Amino acid sequence: MSDRSDRAQTHGEAPREPYGVGPAYPSSHTQFTTDAPGRYAAASAPASTSEPAASSSPAAPAASQQPPADVAPTEDPYYAPSAEFTVAEGIRDVGMVFVGASMTAGYGDPKGLGWVGRVVARTQHPDLDLTAYNLGVRGNTSGDVVTRWGAECHPRWKGRAERRLVLNVGTNDVLSGMTMARSRLNLANVLDEATNAGIGVFVVGLTPTLDDEMNRKIEALAEAQADVCSRRGITYVDCYRPLATHDQWMADLAASPDRAHPGQAGYGLIAWLVLHNGWNDWLSLS
Repeated sequence: MSDRSDRAQTHGEAPREPYGVGPAYPSSHTQFTTDAPGRYAAASAPASTSEPAASSSPAAPAASQQPPADVAPTEDPYYAPSAEFTVAEGIRDVGMVFVGASMTAGYGDPKGLGWVGRVVARTQHPDLDLTAYNLGVRGNTSGDVVTRWGAECHPRWKGRAERRLVLNVGTNDVLSGMTMARSRLNLANVLDEATNAGIGVFVVGLTPTLDDEMNRKIEALAEAQADVCSRRGITYVDCYRPLATHDQWMADLAASPDRAHPGQAGYGLIAWLVLHNGWNDWLSLS
């Protein structure tokens, strides 16, 4: 949830745990481990066709199987990047950049780690010489990310043999009234530009809020993002469904000062989802 969020209503008036109380990592998540990937899982993309490159004009992107009302149904082919991503043998010099908004920045975490810090801490490996950068900016939309990601990421990748990009953005698209078509196109633009440049990309999905109406919009955008990733064979981590019914997540939001960003426990839940949903496979770590 972004810093632009209005204060949302809680599901009830039951006493909540103090803000920020809880382990840095959740101890058990039966709900997560039994949840099948379903429609959110990324599929391997055929290499026979490619999706047309997006222009700078606000034209509607190729539609999903159930296109938004403001987009005419058109064929949405799978996308094949022009450059292959390779992993070197031996010690790998990896530059990893996390780009997004306030949730990426870890806003509201009293430990100052957020989910990014927790994931990086668990990504230490003898064959991995990892340099990680958190470029989360509060209030950013996917449009902001399209504008800045290249200029900010490439200097941090300079000299690194292996370039990795982790994206987590979209809640501010909903808050700002951006159309589903534009939000979907913005994500596709970044994914296509990055993969064409031989950059490995990983997408972390949107998280639920305390507001039911907002959640309906976030869930719809999460499905659209998953579809964009699936058509490109890019890993997408569904954070919405596991957390929408998770008591600890909702309690952490309700107890936070702005009732929009989680505390220590909530960021730990996101980190758990990332680490247990394709992270090591994406990094080719055994």
